[in-house]
Amino acid sequence: MGASSVAELVSCETSGSAGGVHAIDPYSHEFLSNPFADLKRLREAAPAVYLEQYGIWAVARYRDVDAILRDHETFSSESGTGIDDLKKSSWRGASILLESDPPIHTVNRRAVNRAVAPSALKALRVMFEERADSLVEKLITKRQFDAVSELAEVFPAEVFPEAFGLKDKNKDMLLAFESMVFNGWGPRNDLFEAAMMRAAEVTNWVHQQCSRAALTDDGLGARIYSAVSAGEITEENADLLVRSFLAAGVDTTINGIALAIGAFVRNPDQWELLRRYPDLARSAFDEALRLESPVIGFFRTTTCPTTIDGVDILANAKVLVLFAGANRDPDRWERPDDFDIKRKAVGHVAFGMGVHSCVGQAIARLEAEVLFKALAARIRTWTLVGEPKPRLCNTLRGYSHLPVEVQPG
Repeated sequence: MGASSVAELVSCETSGSAGGVHAIDPYSHEFLSNPFADLKRLREAAPAVYLEQYGIWAVARYRDVDAILRDHETFSSESGTGIDDLKKSSWRGASILLESDPPIHTVNRRAVNRAVAPSALKALRVMFEERADSLVEKLITKRQFDAVSELAEVFPAEVFPEAFGLKDKNKDMLLAFESMVFNGWGPRNDLFEAAMMRAAEVTNWVHQQCSRAALTDDGLGARIYSAVSAGEITEENADLLVRSFLAAGVDTTINGIALAIGAFVRNPDQWELLRRYPDLARSAFDEALRLESPVIGFFRTTTCPTTIDGVDILANAKVLVLFAGANRDPDRWERPDDFDIKRKAVGHVAFGMGVHSCVGQAIARLEAEVLFKALAARIRTWTLVGEPKPRLCNTLRGYSHLPVEVQPG
């Protein structure tokens, strides 16, 4: 460990409480429920803080997070975007997209980018609008409902499998798989163990959904397999690319929508603004993502000795890149803790940044835009009618329960 690193650790040990910021546990239930106070402490302590319990570095300042995400040569994804080093531990396979670097990543990413090209997504808008209108009409007749289980979970879990072309649209299996993936990026704690209880059953189901035969001929999945026919990727890689979509295509959007609803419930003036200007729906969703960060962060591994803003980091070090910290950094955002749907949130890292930025972000934005326009057209006010419950996950933030009452208008 270099001299700068030691100095930073010493300063960490003398700051804060409970032993200083180096004792922050990014996998404690308290952190996962509401990480923002600890993220502020991390930002203020140092560009990179060593977390002794896990032997990892944590980075929470926007400038450093953005730089790391754009530098795949120094901060690699190949050793895994979770806490485990996949080059040392083989309990799971690497994601063909998220956990590979160029040039291998480039070939596969090109095939996927074509599958989710604007022309393909444009054709989905009408179907999304029809489903959103139907769901919202059903909910306003109830007046009171759980904005998670009856709204945020329902819409993405319904439209994404259809858009992708899954013949077996098993919501329970799909969400169980995504829970395995996102909790699997953390340590072997209670959340990890709970997510893995159905691992054999869920993995078998997922394996069956990834073949060409399991997909319709007109969905986004079939467009991935068209790259096989063109000789650009192998059949095996197409199967793995489909798996990558299934691993992250629904859960992140569910959490983003639920967190956005929570933000509107707490800020009725912003809801009124959206009702007045429904074309702000997409930028409102981006602002909610910036504020709430459904993905807390991912790991990178250093390929050589390097420095992060003057802090020395050895080669093969695991670095937790905290999207949620960067998205509320006051050095990047004015009034970072405020929800302002007129804010230009361009540059937020809720979808990552650089070559590994979220491949499905255009689908998520379209889903959210359509849904919030439908909600704004029919709902005058939101009221919380019970205690919200956070969703605990080793990688994601969200609600497990958000009881609301709406007034049509």
